Amino acid sequence: MTAPVIEMRGITKTFPGVRALSDVSFDVRAGEVQALVGENGAGKSTLIKILSGVYRADSGEVRLGGTPVHFSHPVESLAAGIAVIYQEFSLLPERTVAQNLFLGREPRTRFGLIDARRMREESREALSLFAAAGRIDPDRLVGELDVATQQVVEIAKAVSTGARVVVMDEPTAALNEAECEELFAAVDTLRGRGVAIIYITHRMREITRLADRVTVLKDGEIAARFDEVPEPGAIVRAMVGRDIEDFYAPPARPEEIGAPVLAVRGGGNDRLRDIDLEVRAGEIVGLAGIQGAGRVALAMALFGEAPFDRGEVTLDGETVSFRTPRAAIRGGVGLLPGDRKSEGLVLMQSVRDNGMLTSRAFASPLSSHRRNANGDLGGMDRLLDGMEIRAANYDQDIRALSGGNQQKAIVARWLSMRPRLLIFIEPTRGIDVNSKAGIYHLMRDLAREGAGILMISSDLPEVIGVADRVLVMQEGRIVAEFPHGASEQEVMHAATGERGVAA
Repeated sequence: MTAPVIEMRGITKTFPGVRALSDVSFDVRAGEVQALVGENGAGKSTLIKILSGVYRADSGEVRLGGTPVHFSHPVESLAAGIAVIYQEFSLLPERTVAQNLFLGREPRTRFGLIDARRMREESREALSLFAAAGRIDPDRLVGELDVATQQVVEIAKAVSTGARVVVMDEPTAALNEAECEELFAAVDTLRGRGVAIIYITHRMREITRLADRVTVLKDGEIAARFDEVPEPGAIVRAMVGRDIEDFYAPPARPEEIGAPVLAVRGGGNDRLRDIDLEVRAGEIVGLAGIQGAGRVALAMALFGEAPFDRGEVTLDGETVSFRTPRAAIRGGVGLLPGDRKSEGLVLMQSVRDNGMLTSRAFASPLSSHRRNANGDLGGMDRLLDGMEIRAANYDQDIRALSGGNQQKAIVARWLSMRPRLLIFIEPTRGIDVNSKAGIYHLMRDLAREGAGILMISSDLPEVIGVADRVLVMQEGRIVAEFPHGASEQEVMHAATGERGVAA
């Protein structure tokens, strides 16, 4: 057993009215992956912010290589060899990959000028850790890259600093299956180089695949430590304090599935080809595929953002042609975006106001709802109550809510419009285990009430566990269909084209 690179001893941190951490001790050794897990609000982020110098602990100490350290700013922890990769990237979209990798520490010529050639060369070296390196041009603007490639750049940035400790916070949240495997290979390489890795995730299979040890936080305290990775059920029990039975809601029974809500015949545009698709009332249809396969493009076509230019689309048997999202919403289509913070929420507004964003946009200026004393358009408070949203009150800024509760508020927004078809893109991204189960059951309840649901997720077990049918996309086409309960191997074979599968 090697000595810990990082030790955190007896860490306690209190915010006004809330004890975020209570006597937490934690360590990670060179060349190991220590999984740090827990529900949202368990204290993981606070612990990492103390490690990185964002917060100062009320009591306890941090040791780096056995020596006590006191970081008052993240720059100090980075200089000491601790790099933190947050879910929200720290990249500057209007600068190149190389400029982002060496921001604030650009190599200089002997005349004091930025050495652009050396910066490009060292960028290629930092990126060489990843299989994606060959497709990443150091001179390309980061804003032109897809999310998965930006994730690679973010990790390469941490590696290029020569970090001894790398903290990864939900690093696969925006990645598909193939890209996850690429990330796992990079983690293995870092481990082989002796880097200590703190890996924060809600995905059990990532813990099983990567972790050497597991520490579970609950309500700001250590709930469990595992020196060997146990079966996922033991981790879940430690996280939520009980067994989660029926993690995925039971699939629809044949008698619960009705007539087609959505039907597409021969749909296509510059991203999609020959799309034939049905989603029936009471049914959850999952879309699987690697990034760029066309899953999100299909959602955008149905939502009028990037419409079909050929083929036929019907909703409840009625032919429709949505050329804008506004038209799609009027027609009965709702969409929950993959990035709720940047695409689905106004973070500085209240829970109630976020719930009413769409209904307000479609309300008549003369509507009596406008004169409602508390602004409760369409019974929004009742809808929020029905979602069982945990908030101090609905006037609270939505940014203060957990990811699961934010997602429920977006669902309430769409329910106020009484949609016939709901499209969920990455419905549980960044959401803890217990909240995930709640979202899955909520989706099933919506289906049982007669909605048709189309779900797009990069988490393959999620797609297989939730959907009544799984459609697999490849290069803008639907290439395979599987019933509920299909294996991950079958779906991945179809998604990657490793064997021919009839559409």
